[in-house]
This record gives sequence, C-alpha cells and structure tokens, in this order.
Amino acid sequence: MNKDLSIIVPVYNEEESIPELLEWIFRVVDSHGISTEILMIDDGSTDSSWSVIEQKSKKDGRVVGLKFNRNHGKSAALQTGFDVAEGEIVITMDADMQDSPDEIPELIHMIDELNLHIVSGWKKKRHDPISKTVPSKLFNYVTSKVSGIKLHDFNCGLKAYRKDVVKNIQVYGEMHRYIPLIAKWNGFNRIGEKVVEHRARKYGTTKYGMKRFITGFLDLLSVTFVSRFKKNPMHFFGVFGSLSFIGGFLITIWVIGEKLYRQYQKMEVRDVVDQPLFFLALVALVVGMQLFLAGFLAEMMIQVNQKKGDYLISERTDDQGNA
Repeated sequence: MNKDLSIIVPVYNEEESIPELLEWIFRVVDSHGISTEILMIDDGSTDSSWSVIEQKSKKDGRVVGLKFNRNHGKSAALQTGFDVAEGEIVITMDADMQDSPDEIPELIHMIDELNLHIVSGWKKKRHDPISKTVPSKLFNYVTSKVSGIKLHDFNCGLKAYRKDVVKNIQVYGEMHRYIPLIAKWNGFNRIGEKVVEHRARKYGTTKYGMKRFITGFLDLLSVTFVSRFKKNPMHFFGVFGSLSFIGGFLITIWVIGEKLYRQYQKMEVRDVVDQPLFFLALVALVVGMQLFLAGFLAEMMIQVNQKKGDYLISERTDDQGNA
C-alpha cells in the first residue's frame, strides 16, 4: 500500500499522550509502507504540549507542528490542517489516544478502493459514562434525520477524506461535528462509515461538557440554513415574507370590509384600532416587508462577494482534467 497520507491531530493540553500516539502512528504507517505527514495543531495549550511537539518534529521530519496564539477551538485546528495538508488522503484523529491508529490502513482502503469522498468512524462501543452516550445518541439521530446522511456518529474525530474534499470546504465556529453535512452540500456525497475502536482515555481529562450538546443543535440549524440558502437567500426570506405580507393584507381587507358592511347594515361599528385583528395585520405586514428587505440585502451581498471557487468542477474531458 503506497498512498500519500496526511494525518491531522488537533492538540489541546495532551502532553502525556503525544509521544505514545506518535509512536503508535509511526508503527502502523511504517509497517504498511505509507508515505505520511503528521500535522500536530496546538490549539493554544497551556501545558508543555508544544514543547513535546517541537521535540518530536526535530527528531522526525514527518511531524509538522503548528501553534495557535490562543485557544480557537477544534474547528479552527482542523481547518488549518486542511489548508496545509499535502496528502492525497487526509485522516483526522484526536490526540487523547481514544482513536486507534490501527484503523488507518482500512480507512485508506475504503477511500481508495470504494471510491468514497469521506469515511466517518463509528464508535459503536463507547467507553464513556451514560451522561455522554445518551445525549450523543439523540444528537446523532436528529442530525441524521435532518441531514439525510445515514451516519451513527457524526462527532467521531476519526475520519478519512479525499484531498479534494478538504480543499474545497470551510469549517468554522464549532462546525467540525457537521463536516459530512458541509461536504454533502458541496457535492461530496459519497460518504461511508466504519466501526472503529473507541479506547478509554489513558491520560488527562475530557475537554468537552454537556454544553456541546446544546450548542450542537443550534449549530445544526445554522449549517443547515447556510448550506441550503447561501446561494439564494430570497427563497427562504421571500417565502416567509410573502406568507406574512399576504396574511396581513387579507386580514386588513377583512377588517375594513367588515366595518363597511356593518355601516351599510346600520349595525354597531367598532373603531378599527379597537380590534385585535388590526394589530395582528399590522405586525404581519411589517414582518413581511422586513423579511423581503432582508432577502434583497442578502442577495445583493452574495452578488458582491461571489467567489469563483463556490462552483466546483469535478471532472473535465480535455487533458487538463487529468492533470
């Protein structure tokens, strides 16, 4: 097996696990003859993680360290790794040694032989307390239903990608959980899954709490909206703006028509401003206009900031397509 490989490892206060993890990775890739670079992204660690990375980089040129000036989060670390990775296949894994490097050859095989864009790990048997496993199952179930991607474990750090995937997606905020969804909306929809070993944490403590499950659902709404409507926001704002404006307009016609009818029939007539429907109609009209305005402004911003790279050419029929 001879395939150029980049391994991206976000690091945050994992000084104890780094030497053992690197030794394990080298043992696996060397035994399979895989040409490899290992990108260790220090996400503003406050322990001696960076010193360990520097030492390992000097000892073996396959280790490349990049250090943030402060903690920016896992998404920023992954995006930085994606930007500098040179391998034809890119694998991401966590630095806490809960992801097994022994999975690397099979991940490469699935990308290469099954012609997949992404292979996502599935920690089917987890060594975590129930306070993490139950919310995680709920989170993954909802994400799978919303995204239409049949994965059991979106948040697994062990994933493999083709190079063209990582070079044409942008990961920001806390969107690393939704990289398969981001990739799908960019046309990389051949997504597979592999059951992987999940090991108990050997060193240190977990860096994630219950907060991530709350913010995770908000991120899901955000990435779903941006992915579906970033090219045509008027399709979202226009639909709801139209419904709101039309509803307000019809209520207004009803209120006015009812008053004229009651006057014609010489019945008791209330002032329009004394009717709750009047204020409902007013709110619906204003909201409808605001949604329309938001849609127009968003469309204008897209036209100004349109990038050529937003539309990807996957294949060509001339010689340049084989370059």
